[in-house]
Parts: sequence; structure tokens; C-alpha cells
Amino acid sequence: MKKLLLSGLLLVFVFWSFKPGKARQRTINTVEIVTLVQDSLLNVRALEVIPNEDACVFLTSNGMFGSILKRPSESGMKHKPLVFYPVDLNKDSFSYNFRAMAVTKTRGMGLTIGSPALLVDINVDKPETTVLYQENHPNAFYDSMDFWNDQEGIAIGDSTDGCLSVIITRDGGHTWTKLTCDQLPKGMENEGAFAASDTNIAIVGSQTWVATTAGRVYYSPDKGITWDVFETPIIKEKETEGIYSIAFYDALNGFAIGGDYSNPEGNSANKIRTKDGGKTWELVAQNQEPGYRSCVQYIPDSNGKELVALGFKGIDYSNDSGTTWKHLSNEGFYTLRFINDSTAYAAGQGRVSKLTFRE
Repeated sequence: MKKLLLSGLLLVFVFWSFKPGKARQRTINTVEIVTLVQDSLLNVRALEVIPNEDACVFLTSNGMFGSILKRPSESGMKHKPLVFYPVDLNKDSFSYNFRAMAVTKTRGMGLTIGSPALLVDINVDKPETTVLYQENHPNAFYDSMDFWNDQEGIAIGDSTDGCLSVIITRDGGHTWTKLTCDQLPKGMENEGAFAASDTNIAIVGSQTWVATTAGRVYYSPDKGITWDVFETPIIKEKETEGIYSIAFYDALNGFAIGGDYSNPEGNSANKIRTKDGGKTWELVAQNQEPGYRSCVQYIPDSNGKELVALGFKGIDYSNDSGTTWKHLSNEGFYTLRFINDSTAYAAGQGRVSKLTFRE
């Protein structure tokens, strides 16, 4: 009887010890950086990975396009640039400053800052482009673009005529329609977004969050049909302050980072977190590193615990949903995208690199 009782207790203990949610917490200690493309003329803030492939594409601030794929070589598969050329829109005197892009199964698209704002279809196979949307408003300045699926996408920009600029496509990018101000929350004076990393938009399913220079978060539950707006406690008193990047792991858990790029060491009120889908936000890691960062992303398959933030002052990592951070590298980048739970592509001034995060 005693043996049976002890056996039963042992089974209960084993079951309790291995119940779901008790998985070991990972800690990243180092990041390996391998530069794939390097050129002093490069300035890259628009970067996307190709789904299900170890590859990326990017656009530059001087109108160039790059694609990095794994190609066979004598020593095995290696990353090599596929194509790299100035975007030709038959306007040689105009400088095409790309800060946003999106990739679907059928096409790649890039979006320029300034006026005229040009959203173009980029042909990967040959150096030619087609203008899909053009806006000539004197205050036009688009900052970020993303897609809910292969047919429906959104791009956002600074305020014009009293509200945030929001354009939407429902036909795979062929046509784009700008929302009117009566379809959006009332904008604040000079409210816009920072065109720093093409991560001002976060999407989970049909839900969308947009982060602004005014430290506010716009929210749509239905792919941009209806909108609400929520206040946050992030620092936002100066024109150089506000939210620079926002990410959501799921429908409830999100993180945003920013600060002041003119004071990159400042770490007061520049990191915020939500656990209720963006309705309320709390300051985290207050007066702790990191300071200003231009991009934050959740590490995939991390249960919303692991984040990486980077900027021109380096790369930082958290494994407790942003409560505490570890500085991994002083190497500067503007933006990054993960392809799995340990590997990402990053881009910035003069280079595009592959990052591998190790315990």
C-alpha cells in the first residue's frame, strides 16, 4: 500500500514538474554579425524577408534595389546579391528616397518619402518599375507599409489636412485609396510617423496598430475600416521624440520603443508595453538601457518574452517582455526582420547583414 502511495505521489510530482508553460527560459548572450552587402553609398531603412526562404530584399534612400538569396557555390549554399540597380522611373533629376516596402507572393512594392509620394511596383527580374499610386500634396510624407494578406495592404504617412495619411489596397496593390479625415480619428498638430525603420505598423490577423510621433497608437480591428486611437506615456514633447517602432506578438501583447534620436543615450520614458491589445500602455525599464532605438521586433516562437531592439547605437535583447535588457553589440543598424527564432537580417548605413543570436 505504501509503495502504491509513493508511486502515485511520484507520478503527481512528475506530471506537475512537466506541465505546459514550464519550459526553460532562454537567454541570448551574443550576436554574430555577417555582412552580406557593404557599400558606403548604402542607406537602408526598408527591408523585408522573403517568406519561407533564407533571403531578403531591400530598398535604399537613393533609389536602389537589392535582393540577397542563397545560391549554390563550390563550397555549398552561400548568400550573394542577386540584383542591385537604380530604380528608373524616367525622372532622372528626381531622387527616390525609399523608406518603406512590402512583399507579397506575387510582387514587391516600394514607397518614397516626400512629395510627390510614389508607391511603385518593383520588378525583381529586370530594372524597371511601375507607379501604382502617386500623391502630390505638398505635405505628403509616407513612412511605413505592410500587408494583412496578399490582397489587402496599408501604408501610413504624416498628417495632411487634419488627419493621419492612410492609404489602403484591396486588390493586391494594383490600386490604392486614401481614407478621408472623417474615416479616421482627429489628428494632432503635425502628427506623423518616423520613417526610420518601416516598423510603424504592426499587424496580427485583421488587427492593426499604427504608432505616431505624438506618442499615440491608432488601432483598427477590421483591416482599416474603423479606427480608434490610444494615448501612451512615451516621451513626446519634442519633434524628435515619440514612438519610432511598434511590434505585437499576438492580439494582446505589444511593445513600442523610441526616444529622441538627437539624444540617443536618453532612456527615460522611451520603452512601453501593453497587455490588453494597445488600450493601455505602461513604461518599462525606466531610466535603464537601451536609450533611443529605431526598431523593435519580437523573436518568433518566444511566447512574447523575447525582444530585440536596435538602432545606430547598437543591439539590445530582452527575455522578460521588455522589463530588463542586455546590450549585445555596439554595431549600428536601422532595422531588422527575423526569419526564425535565432536568425535575422539587419540593415543600416552602408550595409546589410545577417544576425545570428546565440545562448
